[in-house]
Amino acid sequence: MSVENLCKAVEKGDQEESKRLARELIDQGSDPLEIISALTGIMGQIGEKFARLEIFLPEMMMSGEAMSGVIQIITPLLKEKGSGESKGKIVLGTVKGDLHEIGKNIVKLMLESNFYEVKDLGVDADPVAFIKEAEAMGATVIGASSLMSTTLPHQKEIIDILKDQGLRDKYKIIIGGAPTTKEWAEEIGADLYCPNAGSAPAMIADFFKENT
Repeated sequence: MSVENLCKAVEKGDQEESKRLARELIDQGSDPLEIISALTGIMGQIGEKFARLEIFLPEMMMSGEAMSGVIQIITPLLKEKGSGESKGKIVLGTVKGDLHEIGKNIVKLMLESNFYEVKDLGVDADPVAFIKEAEAMGATVIGASSLMSTTLPHQKEIIDILKDQGLRDKYKIIIGGAPTTKEWAEEIGADLYCPNAGSAPAMIADFFKENT
């Protein structure tokens, strides 16, 4: 019985086996932080495979759901030990008029597994809602996903509203989604562009380290 076996189960997307192995490891006295660290590495590798088109969304989502089940088991133990303090707060959502959320959900899961506090606005989120929630939770980063070219202007609208309210310097804006590009991010004044869900969690984590 080892963390390696757990990592393999998560990579396969076997939710029940992953939870069973996680409980066994905890019962045997394994360090929760070491388990999380190993799983984070595996999820990073899975994200890279997805980015290279070596695996596809269903496989990545299955692994993500298996990871989520393990996180639910381990998080209470980390809190008891005073470990896993929040590394940062981010408001995440799919912009108004857009109902796609698979990529956003992957990003949320992987950020939460690395101890970032994420407020998920879901889909069809009004630009003002991003700002209100960021103010309410004390977030420093706003992440806006758009999967349709017709909804891209709502990413810009978030930034425009922040400027109008004199809040632009208070928040870092991250955008992503199929129709978004680095050029679009530069045009609207976003702080970071993430090309895909696989690479986004690592990019956002690095961004947090550099900017918060």
